[in-house]
Amino acid sequence: MKLGIVGLPNVGKSTLFNAITNAGAQSANYPFCTIEPNVGMVSVPDERLDKLAEMYHPVKFTTAVIEFVDIAGLVKGASKGEGLGNKFLSHIREVDAIVHVVRCFDNDDIIHVEGSVDPSRDIETINLELILSDLEVLERRLDKAAKALKGDKSYQAEVDFIKRLISEMEAGKTARAVECDEGEGAILSTIELLTSKPVIYACNMSEEDFQNGIDSNERYNAVKAIAAAEGAETLPICASLEADMAEMSDDEKKLFLEELGLDKSGLDRLIQTCYSLLGLISYLTAGQPEVRAWTIKKGTKAPQAAGKIHSDFEKGFIRAEVVAYKDLINCGSDEKALIAAREKGLVRSEGKEYVMQDGDVVHFLFNV
Repeated sequence: MKLGIVGLPNVGKSTLFNAITNAGAQSANYPFCTIEPNVGMVSVPDERLDKLAEMYHPVKFTTAVIEFVDIAGLVKGASKGEGLGNKFLSHIREVDAIVHVVRCFDNDDIIHVEGSVDPSRDIETINLELILSDLEVLERRLDKAAKALKGDKSYQAEVDFIKRLISEMEAGKTARAVECDEGEGAILSTIELLTSKPVIYACNMSEEDFQNGIDSNERYNAVKAIAAAEGAETLPICASLEADMAEMSDDEKKLFLEELGLDKSGLDRLIQTCYSLLGLISYLTAGQPEVRAWTIKKGTKAPQAAGKIHSDFEKGFIRAEVVAYKDLINCGSDEKALIAAREKGLVRSEGKEYVMQDGDVVHFLFNV
């Protein structure tokens, strides 16, 4: 899973990126300090994996991973190359979802590129640049489809839809807000548009906001209203606190979060929100050689899930031996728990039509 982090300059993007990836992206109090896109790989925390590792003492321990891409702060005119914007937008086109960092805190020492803090205005500014960038892509796709139409009338539906899409986006709509039927949706899915991607608004707030109650921040409430209207998610976060926690031990971090009345760090909440927004779950494989988490889409059937491990697993799929994680844990604290689970009839034999569930502990049988 790849997440692209966007936002105006000096909203806390690179500070947040550094905190969650420890990748050392340059962060300074002036625009464009991030020139090339910074990329960081982050392990997905999963207490279930930790528990399975205690049971099996594996040679290899492999978590699911998320790739974060932090690009330079966008400004008005980015789609036309202002602030080197075109170059940066191209880096983010292939991400699975966008984390849009918006500033919801006051600090006279940190310059805002627009001179004042207004997250609603900032969201409109970024969305406009993403729309303008997408319109360039759509114009090229329309030209291609129109040429194909001359020799193949089946392209008429595509040409008509893209023309309507362009018209609505020129009026300020994002691609994800444009209504389309199943056929049009299929066409849209073949076009890599920034504004059709799922969005999480990461509301960068002050430490005081978390201490006093985040709902008392009117800017945060304004972002929540915008997100609700367009089917996006919101995530309250404090980039400076995340940076502090990145330097702490696990015990110190736990105590620190308790003092703030939180049970999870911003990174953990961001990952949880991303999984929910993208409709992702994890299944687990466990044994002495390796304990590992595999990320799949909700609704994935067993053969396709097996294919995540190796294409041969999908081609030669016979069946899946499945036990729910909670059932396995309740049967013991070591590798003998699986034997106990079998004796209790908790290990199921599932065929090709089985829909995988979050937390399934699986052993695939295949023959190639």
